[in-house]
Amino acid sequence: MDYLTATAEKKYLMYISQNYSYAILRPLQQEILARGGQVRWFLEGSNVNHEFLNEGEQTLSTIEEIHNWQPDVVYAPSNIIPTFIPGIKVGVFHGFDAGKLNRKGENDHFKIRGCFDLYCTQGPNTTAPFKALATKHGFFEVKETGWPTLDPFFSQIANNPYKNPNDPRKTLLICSTFSKRLSLAPKLYEHIKAYSQQGKWRILVQFHPKMPSELVEQYKDLQNDNLTFVETDNVLPLLQAADVMLCDTSSILLMFLLQRKPVVTFCNQAPGEHLIDVTNPDKVEEAINYALTTPTELMTKIEHFCQQLHPYQDGLSSQRVLAASNELLLNNPVLKPKPRNFIRNFKMRKKLNYWRW
Repeated sequence: MDYLTATAEKKYLMYISQNYSYAILRPLQQEILARGGQVRWFLEGSNVNHEFLNEGEQTLSTIEEIHNWQPDVVYAPSNIIPTFIPGIKVGVFHGFDAGKLNRKGENDHFKIRGCFDLYCTQGPNTTAPFKALATKHGFFEVKETGWPTLDPFFSQIANNPYKNPNDPRKTLLICSTFSKRLSLAPKLYEHIKAYSQQGKWRILVQFHPKMPSELVEQYKDLQNDNLTFVETDNVLPLLQAADVMLCDTSSILLMFLLQRKPVVTFCNQAPGEHLIDVTNPDKVEEAINYALTTPTELMTKIEHFCQQLHPYQDGLSSQRVLAASNELLLNNPVLKPKPRNFIRNFKMRKKLNYWRW
């Protein structure tokens, strides 16, 4: 059966809580609308900017409105989602597994919180662990689809605002996670300030939206002809504009690698042969210079890593996610009941001020 044709007249809810989720789900929205499905957005909390909605994108404002609309499928690029809303819940992830460990030494990427009916995984190195977890828990399914976010990534973005054809310098993109323990932003500030004054590279800086505001302001103050600080809900043009990335343990570095471009990391939690990892701040500049030479051995290791991370370069991951969702919806397989999670559900109801159903 062609599960894509089953999209017509069905209802799909995009449930988001961060601005970066717009870019994750919009390629999927495009596929749904092209096949006659309906799409609505629910923007949870104050971290989502309603001004980032595009013309024609429709929203539901309350959980009661969601119940009245009765979505067939709910997509969420987050770790948790209310289980008391209708529709099958599909996890599409807010990033790749960057190897981040929590304070208990656990990898949160593979933590099952009992919210989803289906996980759409990105590549072999995440599919295998999630399938093992599906066998263990029994209340969700797993399909390897690729990541919808990247569908536009495999074609060049026209009129990229972050490229400057009149500037012959190489472009360095600096990205950082918000965790004080993992972030390069406070630790490399003086070095990055020096790079911005040297003018050897054209520098773009973009941070996780949860980065402390005082650090954001510090970096904004560095802006000059050599360094630009960027705030955006869509990082794909930024990634395409750069030649090399400097990062820490943020999962955005994995998106950058998929372009087959080198990444220099500072104190990465899961360094591998596909990265140029340094722990001495004084060695960062040397590592960037090395990365810009795109050494053959490094590029071979990056290619091998990408085949495990996200082997799909056809721009059709959204179609695969949509087909997998419709398949689960139509076939209605027998799964174990999800854990009740009384405490989490109570917290979500309190947060959303919703006590019915």
